[in-house]
Amino acid sequence: MVPELPHGTTIVALTFADGVVMAGDRRATMGPMIAQRDIEKVFVTDSFSAVGIAGTAGLAVEMVRLFQLELEHYEKIEGVRLSLDGKSNRLAAMIRGNLGAAMQGLAVVPLFAGYDTDRAAARLAQNDESLRPGRIYSYDVAGGRYEENDYHAVGSGSVFARSALKKRHDPQADEAGAVRAAVEALYDAADDDSATGGPDLARRIYPSVVVMTAVGAVKLPAAEVGRVSEAVVAGRLQRPGG
Repeated sequence: MVPELPHGTTIVALTFADGVVMAGDRRATMGPMIAQRDIEKVFVTDSFSAVGIAGTAGLAVEMVRLFQLELEHYEKIEGVRLSLDGKSNRLAAMIRGNLGAAMQGLAVVPLFAGYDTDRAAARLAQNDESLRPGRIYSYDVAGGRYEENDYHAVGSGSVFARSALKKRHDPQADEAGAVRAAVEALYDAADDDSATGGPDLARRIYPSVVVMTAVGAVKLPAAEVGRVSEAVVAGRLQRPGG
């Protein structure tokens, strides 16, 4: 019997006009219990990408740290960054390496997103607006890699988050609009999934949010996400359904 271990829950990612946003709630659960209220589940992996973790928290965090180290090592040795497709493929191989543990109930299912500088350059050269530089990749426990269009979510609250994003996602939104949509989606997930933590205004615990644009991958300060979260909660007091 696999012992109860802390599990990360809901991560969302969505594209917008200038890139892609990834956000995650802060709750980790252990069976029916809240194991941690302020766990970090969204990590900047290099200058233009980020990964969010769902599944067995300890294994997932270790995998992310190794992934970060491998990307840094590649850049130092080769003198250039690995392409976004290359990064997503490397993460797939790492997930596949955890298959034995996953079959015993210790699964890790991350969500990967980044700003594709090669695609951004091609978009400019070809004047082709359909080549959006923000890209999102999902995975299964066997390491299968799937590129998602527009938005995606993983974790126990993902079905509710995706339903929210289906209505709120605007590919032409600005950064502020995309961040607001991500926080709204996490709020909806927390509303229906007990393993997903909503914004905790009393403890000042807010979602983790990373924005990836031509500037790079930037984790938003807690104070900034807090202002968005407070606005979302205030809006829901007037319209609980959003």
